[in-house]
Amino acid sequence: MKEAVFSRNEEFLSRLAQLALQAGRVVLDVYATEFAVSNKVDNSPVTEADERAETVILAGLREIAPEIPVVAEEECAAGRMPEIGERFFLVDPLDGTREFLARNGEFTVNIALIENGIPTVGVVHAPALGLLYAGRPGHAFKAKVQDGALVGETAIAVRPATSCLQVVGSRSHGSPETAEWLKRFPGHAFVSAGSSLKFCLLAEGVADLYPRHGRTMEWDTAAGDAVLRAAGGAVVRLDGAPLHYGKRRQAGDSDFANPYFVAFGDPALAAGVARLPDVTPS
Repeated sequence: MKEAVFSRNEEFLSRLAQLALQAGRVVLDVYATEFAVSNKVDNSPVTEADERAETVILAGLREIAPEIPVVAEEECAAGRMPEIGERFFLVDPLDGTREFLARNGEFTVNIALIENGIPTVGVVHAPALGLLYAGRPGHAFKAKVQDGALVGETAIAVRPATSCLQVVGSRSHGSPETAEWLKRFPGHAFVSAGSSLKFCLLAEGVADLYPRHGRTMEWDTAAGDAVLRAAGGAVVRLDGAPLHYGKRRQAGDSDFANPYFVAFGDPALAAGVARLPDVTPS
């Protein structure tokens, strides 16, 4: 597979989707047990599912594209952070660990390819919901998962915004800043969702806006961001600049940490975000 065509190669996307399904089966194996929970240095929870799924994904990516470095959440938590170039993978083996602990099904396996700071290919698999979303430039789709296989693959795309916006937000990480920022959109409806599924709701045209005034890491957002961009949406910082990936040696913040951002379905909405007053924590 030639290096220059990774992001537009259908076979490449298909192999990432199959790898996400494989990791999802491992996650569900643990989900069905009375699993143990521990805390990482940052006090975030981690389970055997996170660790086992990441092992599966790392092995699979070494087969698919051994020359591309992988930035994975649990590897980074253990201090194993590779040097990256213009192309690298971002992996969150279990996004929404709190949803996993709550057993509400809204957790995902996330795999993304970053090229020149942009998430160009992404797979978001929700194993407990039997759903998979994927995207590459010019094509995004949603499929059901039955007996470990993808069925009913359907192309998805964002919808034009109307005067009554459907806003989606974090089920476990809401913030007063987000509530304040949303006052700019009177009459909006709000629904909570877990993990990177929020990006996917925008990508499939059932929601319009996802503001995030809270801490996230690049592996939390990259796969959903890639699916949304492939479906015609946009993800920007609060100043209107595109959300960029591969952030290292940040003044006052850790490697791969994201700033606050807003994800949009209709890109016309994104075009006006820079004209809105910023909301920053006190």
